Amino acid sequence: MRRASGLLCFYILALTACGGGPGGSTTTKKEDAARYNVQLGLAYLQKGELALAKEKLERAEKQNPRDPQLQSSLGMLYERLGEPQQADRYYRQALRMAPDDPEVQNNYAIYLCRQKRVDEGVEKFMLAASNPLYRTPEAALTNAGVCLREAKRFDEAAARFTRALAVRPNFSEAAYQLGDLELERGRNAEAKAVVTRYLDAFRPTPDVLLLAVRVSRASNDRLAEERYARRLRVDFPESPQARALGSLPDRKP
Repeated sequence: MRRASGLLCFYILALTACGGGPGGSTTTKKEDAARYNVQLGLAYLQKGELALAKEKLERAEKQNPRDPQLQSSLGMLYERLGEPQQADRYYRQALRMAPDDPEVQNNYAIYLCRQKRVDEGVEKFMLAASNPLYRTPEAALTNAGVCLREAKRFDEAAARFTRALAVRPNFSEAAYQLGDLELERGRNAEAKAVVTRYLDAFRPTPDVLLLAVRVSRASNDRLAEERYARRLRVDFPESPQARALGSLPDRKP
């Protein structure tokens, strides 16, 4: 059973070069090759194949060292390699190259929060979320909330999750995080309001349905618990959340 997710990393790379308009410039072959190697490096990084990721990203660095997305990717790599000083250096380099890029800010903020540098991380998340060109401000706001929650700053975390839902009411991760946080704090009525509002309006997810089961059990609402559990089994029968139904804690007497 999932308690609270880790930080969400939305790292988007263009797969094709961006051509300019009339009289504009296009990317060079080296820049295109570097972008492709960054894409491969990130794919290997996601699969945990760190040696291959390092090979591709170092090749991209030789081809186009001025790419901030590459520098940010190298930061992720060295974080995974357990070399935080190197990781921090690459993240800062990416920010120097693209100080207003919200994706670079979000990636560095994730690193800062993992290093327990909470205030710095939250500041970067909020900068990303406030950028009008950022496509997923709700993710940055939710990340800020997760960072604060892990630091036990629950009121501040709840405020960030609430803001994320104000930006995108159907963002299931923010609904899950807010409801789970309220349940953790023993605020069963508030947790119930969060999951009910979400499930009444939007497509359910396994996480939110399992949370609804847990909230109902904590509130001793057997009918609601059975209704949500049945919905989880019917809609997502093979999910880990459906399998977790049998291992939930006993109801309160």
